[in-house]
Amino acid sequence: MKRVFVDANLFMRYFTKDDKGQHERAARLFRQAVEGSVELVCSPPVLFEVAWTLRFAYKLPREKVGETLSAILALPGLHLSDARLVEAALRRSAQARVEFADAYIAVSAESLGAEEIATFNEADFKRLRARLFLL
Repeated sequence: MKRVFVDANLFMRYFTKDDKGQHERAARLFRQAVEGSVELVCSPPVLFEVAWTLRFAYKLPREKVGETLSAILALPGLHLSDARLVEAALRRSAQARVEFADAYIAVSAESLGAEEIATFNEADFKRLRARLFLL
C-alpha cells in the first residue's frame, strides 16, 4: 500500500472548505485512507502549522483550534508520529487554556526527562504547571 504524507494545506482545505475544489480533493484522499487504498502519515509540525493558521489567519478561538486538531487525530487511516504526545498536549492545552504548541513543548519536555523549561513565556508555562529554568 502506498504511504502518503499529508501537509497542513490539505487539512486546512478539508476543514475550512474555503476552496471547494481543493476541499473535494482532500476529502477524496481521506476517503481513500478509510477504504485502505492509501496509508496517510503526518507529524506534529504539520499540526503546529494548522493551529497557527487557524488562530492567526482565520482568527478562530483556541478552543475551536483544539477541536480541529482533535478531529485530525481522529481521521481514520491517518497515522501521526508522536500521537500520544499530541493527545496529551491537546488535553493540557484545553485544561490550561494555552496554545497547542506550548502544551506540546511541555509534554515533550516531560517525555524527554527535562526537569525544567527555559523560556521567556513564563505565564503560559506556569499555567501548564511546568517547572521553569530561571534565566
